[in-house]
Amino acid sequence: MNIADQIALVTGANRGIGREFVLELLERGVSKVYATARRPESIDFDDSRVVPLRLDLLDHESVVAASAIAHDVTLLVNNAGISTGAALVTGDLAEIRREMDTHFWGTLDVIREFSPVLEANGGGAIVNVLSALSWFTGPGTGSYAAAKAAEWNMTNGVRLELAAQGTLVQGVLLGAADTDIAAGYDGPKIDPRDVPRLSLDGLDAGSIEVIVDDWTAMVKGSLAGDPAPFYERMTELLGAS
Repeated sequence: MNIADQIALVTGANRGIGREFVLELLERGVSKVYATARRPESIDFDDSRVVPLRLDLLDHESVVAASAIAHDVTLLVNNAGISTGAALVTGDLAEIRREMDTHFWGTLDVIREFSPVLEANGGGAIVNVLSALSWFTGPGTGSYAAAKAAEWNMTNGVRLELAAQGTLVQGVLLGAADTDIAAGYDGPKIDPRDVPRLSLDGLDAGSIEVIVDDWTAMVKGSLAGDPAPFYERMTELLGAS
C-alpha cells in the first residue's frame, strides 16, 4: 500500500496515538484525513487536508453518518478507546460493559459500516490499534484486557471475511505509550509516534500484524508456554501481590 495515495479516516484523532496517526499520515503525503472524535471541535490540526468529523463508537447513527460523508476512504484506522480500570469481579458492571461496547462492538460497528466503502474504493486497508493486554492481564486491567482480547480475535475474524474484497486488515499491538490513557501507569512507556510509524511501514510491506515494542514481543513469545511462570514474572515486573 502506497500511503501517499490513500484517503484515511482515524478514530479518536483528537489526542494520543490517534493524533499521531493523523500527523504521520500527513507527513507521508495523504491527500485527505478524516479526523474523528466524539467532539470534533476538539480537533485542531493546522492543515487543510484534515477534515474534522463526529464519530462516537457508542452512537450507531454517528457511525452511519460518518460513513456516508467519508465515502472516499481507502484506509480506516480504528484507534479510539477507553480505559475504566474496572475490576471484573467487584467493579461496576456498567463500566465493564462500556469497555466491551467501545472496543469490541463499537469498533466492529465502524468496520461493518466502512467495509462497503473500502470495497467500492478498491479494497484498501483497516488498522486496528490493539494492546499487549489482548494476550494477558494485570492489576486494574481486567475489563480493558478482556475487551482488547475480544477486539484482537475480532480483528482476525474480519480479516478472513474481508479478504475476498481485497481489504488488508492489520492488528497493531503495543504495551504502554506515553499518552493520557496511560497517565496513571508508572512503568516504561514508548513514544506514541512509534505506533503509526511502524503500522504504516507494515502496510507498505503488507503486514497483517505489527508488534511495536519489546514488551509486547515478550508477551507474545510467552503464549506457547505454561502461563504460571509468565504470571509469576508479571507479578514481579508489575509489583502485584
